[in-house]
Amino acid sequence: MNYEKIKLDIEKFVINRNWQDYHTPKNLSMALAKEAAELLELFQWQMQNEKAYPKATKKESVQDEIADIFFYLVRFCQITDIDLERAFYYKMKKNVKKYPNFNK
Repeated sequence: MNYEKIKLDIEKFVINRNWQDYHTPKNLSMALAKEAAELLELFQWQMQNEKAYPKATKKESVQDEIADIFFYLVRFCQITDIDLERAFYYKMKKNVKKYPNFNK
C-alpha cells in the first residue's frame, strides 16, 4: 500500500468536488461513525456459527464499507495533522503494556 499516494488521491478527490469546507473534524468523525455502522449492519443478524459473510452479504459490500471507513479516517488525519502511522504505533506500544502476551 502506498499511503502517500492514497493521501494525494483523497486530497485531489476532495478538491475536485469543492468539499474542503465540509471536511471538519466534526463532520468527518460523524461520517466515519456512519460508515462503521454501515459495516456493522452487514453483519447485524449473523449467527455465531455462520461463515465470514452471511448469505445476504457480498464480500464486495464489505470491501466498499472498509474503503469508505479508510477514506474518512485518512481524511480526518489530513485535516487534523495526525500522522496515522505514528499514531498507530504509539497506541500499539500502549496496548502491548495494557494487554500482556499470554503466548510466551
